[in-house]
Amino acid sequence: MGLGRKASLLLLLLGLLTTAFAAAAAEEASEGDADPLYRSCVEECQRTGALKEDSIKHCIVPTDDQPADKSWYAHEPLYLQWKEWNCNSECRYHCMMEREEEREELNLGPVKYHGKWPLKRASVFQEPFSAALSALTLLVQFNGWLSFFLLLSYKLPLRPETQATYYEYTGLWHIYGLLAMNSWFWSAIYHSCDTAWTEKLYFSSTAAFLGYSLILAILRTSSLRDEASRVMVAAPILAFVTTHILYLNFYDLNKGLNTKVCTAISIAQLLVWALWAAMTRHPSRLKIIFVALGGILSVFLEAQDVPPRWGYVDGHAVCLAMAIPMSYLWWSFAKEDAEMRTSAIMKKKR
Repeated sequence: MGLGRKASLLLLLLGLLTTAFAAAAAEEASEGDADPLYRSCVEECQRTGALKEDSIKHCIVPTDDQPADKSWYAHEPLYLQWKEWNCNSECRYHCMMEREEEREELNLGPVKYHGKWPLKRASVFQEPFSAALSALTLLVQFNGWLSFFLLLSYKLPLRPETQATYYEYTGLWHIYGLLAMNSWFWSAIYHSCDTAWTEKLYFSSTAAFLGYSLILAILRTSSLRDEASRVMVAAPILAFVTTHILYLNFYDLNKGLNTKVCTAISIAQLLVWALWAAMTRHPSRLKIIFVALGGILSVFLEAQDVPPRWGYVDGHAVCLAMAIPMSYLWWSFAKEDAEMRTSAIMKKKR
């Protein structure tokens, strides 16, 4: 790849990343919950326990004559209580869906309610499409990590004196795999059931995964192998990410702040990998560039906050779909990197 092509690629990456970050910084206010018709619908629903001809189950006084304003889910079986659906949340959901049907008849686009796009439920799943995509990505991550583990443990040669791998980044990739699977697990749970505690776990696990991904990017692209250098790089990033997670969990669960922090970390690591791929002769550099471009597009779509289509698919769901092939390619790069580094070390030892 010539210098001109490298420069063009880097300028394209920087341009897309700058646009994505600028869009991420712009916050859109929720319009739906400020709508007088929506508000009056919710108030009437909570007062009467009905919406037009339909009664709202969670607003009906239970048979034990306890007050209806108590959280109805406390009267449900234990396996259903975790969803925390009550009269208020049910009235909001049904009024939101009714209001969106009215807007669609008037050829008006969807608007946000309480900071979120109106997405239809499916059975007990609040965002079924996003939940399914998160689960698929979790499966791909597990398969990638398992194949990486089997490659290093049983197919590539080990050091005869310690039975450790020759690949210097084995432990780093194992930690990456565990954090990735944890993040996608909570993503699937959160999109199945959006409650205060699932939101905290989803935000926290995502921030931890992205923060560690940045550490891995710097350590691998800089070829840092000694522990002292690795600690010097990792310590400030770990301190920042830990402080951010503690802030979210114990002070203010600020979704806008978390989005900006995760966007900034994502942009930083994508830049690191893209620059390295443009300058290195690594055999998997095309995969790295493809994943970097996909990651940039994903960040851009997240920042654009694309409204939903067909009631189930929004911009965030598209980003989750993109994560499936990107996860597969990323673990493919990790395995090829391990094979390349092991082969290079074995040749030096001969």
